[in-house]
Amino acid sequence: MQVLSTATELSVGFLALFLMTKVLGKVSFAQITPFDFISAIVLGELVGNAIYDKEVKLTSILFAIFLWGVLMYFFEWLTQKFRGTRKFLEGSPSIVIRDGMCDKKEMKKNKLDVNQLQNLLRQKDIFSVREVAYAIVETDGSVSVMRKPEYETPTLSDMGLPQKPVYLPFTFINDGKVDWENLKKAGFDETWLNKTLHKHQIDHYEDIFYMEWKQDEGVHINKMPPTADQK
Repeated sequence: MQVLSTATELSVGFLALFLMTKVLGKVSFAQITPFDFISAIVLGELVGNAIYDKEVKLTSILFAIFLWGVLMYFFEWLTQKFRGTRKFLEGSPSIVIRDGMCDKKEMKKNKLDVNQLQNLLRQKDIFSVREVAYAIVETDGSVSVMRKPEYETPTLSDMGLPQKPVYLPFTFINDGKVDWENLKKAGFDETWLNKTLHKHQIDHYEDIFYMEWKQDEGVHINKMPPTADQK
């Protein structure tokens, strides 16, 4: 009877978690933010403790999974609805190497020393900081790297081509909302933004899902997908 009970609880727990991934989406379990990481740990503990604790009934397992799923769904909805909550709940990337130079302030902010940074770079097959133009610590603790042109594969040096400067893109519009701080950092203002959008026959910021600007390539725009009424 004990074996049958454990098998039943494991099966129910598995199905409940599977349904939750379908409702919340796969990204929620990719642990790309601190909140997602905590959610994955708590879900594992909830199901594991509930299954192997003889005093816990099947209904308790389902209730725990359901309640935690509701909380996860609420916070995911909150970050989608209100952009101001994203930085607090999801965190934000940090540039720890900028123009080939380590940013000591950002490294200290992320509790990252040189040895740890070198370890993360080696995981990207980079064995020298001098090869890096930009390094960004993502919200999940991983590092995204943009190599200097001369260290790319194939390298410009190997091909005998002149080296080009490296630029980071700026996100100007995200989910219909303008990032005025990024716009200012890039040296532009609202007038420039409106003129640029008019050139692309766009009248409202809300019509843009994503817009970025890069110094050597200009703007890249993704419009909002059509609604069901517009299809």
